[in-house]
Amino acid sequence: MFGDSFFKKVESKTNVNKATIMSLANKLQNSNMKDEGVLRDLVQEIGGIAGKSVSKEKEDKIVNAILKDQVPKNIDKMI
Repeated sequence: MFGDSFFKKVESKTNVNKATIMSLANKLQNSNMKDEGVLRDLVQEIGGIAGKSVSKEKEDKIVNAILKDQVPKNIDKMI
């Protein structure tokens, strides 16, 4: 689905390597994305991987967007 150029672009912008991205992707695929608790844990984990703190307000917005299916489908265009 995504080529090496995508991963290189993500890594250059975030300092997160391909192995970490793939591990996270596997975790996302195997998680219940309609479970608010799971989503909150994932948001905090992703923030930690990216070296960013996620405020409660931002976490609420992200979780609500996911639960309401308001996440862009083509994330490669966001990078």
